[in-house]
Amino acid sequence: MFKRIIKFLSSVGFSIYLTSTVLHAEIVNQIEVNGNDRVSNESILMFSKIQIGDDLNQIKINNALKNIYESNFFSDVKIKLKANKLSIFVVENPVIENIEYQGIKSKTLIENLTKNLKLKSRSSYDVSILNNDVKQINFLLKELGYYFSKVEVNKIDLSDNRLKLIYNIELGEKAKIKKIIFLGDKKFKDSKLKSLITSEEYKFWKFISGKKYLNENLINFDKRLLKNFYLNKGYYDVKINSSFAKLINNDEFELVFNINANKKFFFDNLSIVLPDDFEPNNFNDLKIIFDELKDKPYSINSVEQIINEIDKISINEQFESVKASVSENIIDNKINLIFKIEETEKFFVEKINIYGNNITRESVIRNKFLVDEGDPYNEILANRTVNEIKSLNFFRDVEFNVINGDKPNSKIINISVIEKPTGEIMAGAGFGTDGEVLEIGVRENNYLGKGLSIDTNLLVSSDKISGQFNIINPNYNNSDKTLTFGVQALESDKLSDFGYKSNKIGSLIGTNFEYLEDFKFGLEASSFLEKIETNSTASARQKTQEGNYFDTYVNLDFDYDKRNQKFQTSDGFRSFYSIDVPLVSETNTLVNYYNYKIYSELYENNISSLSISLSAANSLTGDDIKLSERLYIPQKKLRGFVRGKVGPKDGTDYIGGNYYTTVNLNTSLPQVFPNLQNLDVGAFFDIANLWGVDDATLNDSNELRSSVGIGVDWFTPVGPLSFTFAQPITKGSTDSTETFRFNLGTTF
Repeated sequence: MFKRIIKFLSSVGFSIYLTSTVLHAEIVNQIEVNGNDRVSNESILMFSKIQIGDDLNQIKINNALKNIYESNFFSDVKIKLKANKLSIFVVENPVIENIEYQGIKSKTLIENLTKNLKLKSRSSYDVSILNNDVKQINFLLKELGYYFSKVEVNKIDLSDNRLKLIYNIELGEKAKIKKIIFLGDKKFKDSKLKSLITSEEYKFWKFISGKKYLNENLINFDKRLLKNFYLNKGYYDVKINSSFAKLINNDEFELVFNINANKKFFFDNLSIVLPDDFEPNNFNDLKIIFDELKDKPYSINSVEQIINEIDKISINEQFESVKASVSENIIDNKINLIFKIEETEKFFVEKINIYGNNITRESVIRNKFLVDEGDPYNEILANRTVNEIKSLNFFRDVEFNVINGDKPNSKIINISVIEKPTGEIMAGAGFGTDGEVLEIGVRENNYLGKGLSIDTNLLVSSDKISGQFNIINPNYNNSDKTLTFGVQALESDKLSDFGYKSNKIGSLIGTNFEYLEDFKFGLEASSFLEKIETNSTASARQKTQEGNYFDTYVNLDFDYDKRNQKFQTSDGFRSFYSIDVPLVSETNTLVNYYNYKIYSELYENNISSLSISLSAANSLTGDDIKLSERLYIPQKKLRGFVRGKVGPKDGTDYIGGNYYTTVNLNTSLPQVFPNLQNLDVGAFFDIANLWGVDDATLNDSNELRSSVGIGVDWFTPVGPLSFTFAQPITKGSTDSTETFRFNLGTTF
């Protein structure tokens, strides 16, 4: 009882004190500022937000004190109010005369580390800001792989309340990823999981790749990639329990991912709840999708597809102020989903602010907006806008915040982005049955902050050298159409095998865009100068084609893509048709190409595909088409036969055909060698035919070729190694066969 009385009296006393503090106020008749040298009286009063004539109490004085401190110009501030006179006493922070960065020779590295620091030359010194800047430098160094770096700051006092800052940065050795390990109930082989992530193990020849160094952001990205993969395979309750780096040598780490896939989940009942004034018939297509997904493995891509369909219907029906949500009800391993559309209070977008884009131009970001200033605020479009900005892949993070506007029934949208490097350097080499290949490329995805892509590539193989330089504008003139301009050079040396050599150089310009949902249309015009040479081994017919050519073509692409995902596809299909129409040409060759490929998962962890390809090359004016325009069956579509040595022949030379068709059946065999983590096995059945010649005196070789075999992919320490064991079943009389092929590739 006694304690309750004491507590009550204390509360009353505190309330009386607080009330008296608030009620005791004075009107300011005079303001005096002391201690300032650089910062003017007017600026200090502006910071304090106090004016003569204000009625001040202790709370307002404390707020003024806080406001002045937050300007970061002062190390000490005192405020007194006596006899209607307000006295402000300040001690100014020193001015930073100069900042030096020692220990790093690379100017580019210094610029990257310091461009977003708060303290600059001629700014006021503040200890808390300095500490944050040091943390920022350490964070960026770890991003670049310098986990053993040290950053120290020396402060040198100068005259007139000035100082000099010296950052002493010791980079140390970069932290290398010696080994990547996957632990736990992971369900899938290490080779599969390694193919999903971006981090890679350190090898001495990987002198270009930066992915071999420990990078916290990259590791977090890898965790998201792994989780999305499992979510799309039905493992709804997957846990990437931890990812940690274990130091095993002075500068080498083991990167460990601990994965618990848990049990597999399946879709059960899916339904949608609509507002009363919505027409249910508009959502009939969704019900078809719901029926198709019932009893199928859970997939986050399928859920996203449903939400996108809901968004599209809602927007098309001009339901401006709506939001969509999904709730889940889980029974055993069955997931019931209820999609709910709700009408919201109507607001208008007053303003959209963008922060953090130091390199990327604001117009590039705004081009991705699906909601703009003056539009009715729509949560669906707002969320899609964020996703569109993220899809640029220019930013490490995108934050979206909506606050009430200054006007009634209005919203202000604040978008904050953190930029990341957008350049890429790639180099790779391969060695196999067909000889050696070396490839190097440089790409910048956000050139000058304009959202332009610059792509250069050079490939050298045993019989081919090709190089290209392309400039790509993914949103030309705000039209959502991609515009590409490029120059290319190609040398194809087939003198030893086929008696001829071709050199081509030219340029192209083209566009592609989504014409309908999942259907893209491409249009391209190209012009090339070509020189064909032959040697003494060439036939008389081939020698007649020796000379110089100039060709201008228009290419049209029709791409209908219904795959569940472009990488590691496991379901859906893709139908692609392309036609090259000659505008200026000596041979006037018309080329048609069609490919259809369907994917399916026949059983647990299996991926099977069926592909059909057709191609034809004929002269519209009845001429003999050029040697470089003749068709050859791609090696991957007819295994068991020597590349390029199938079909019509002129003497001893294989000259290609006017037509080819292929049928390919592939299936993975996860039950073979299930405990070998870096080995994958598959089976295939290939059928193909290559026929047709312009000269009726030659055999057109119209015969069916087929083969069956086994393919092995082995993830070795030096790179992926693939073997193919094939047995031809049927063949042409002049075809060259082979039962074994291999290829070893790696990146630098």
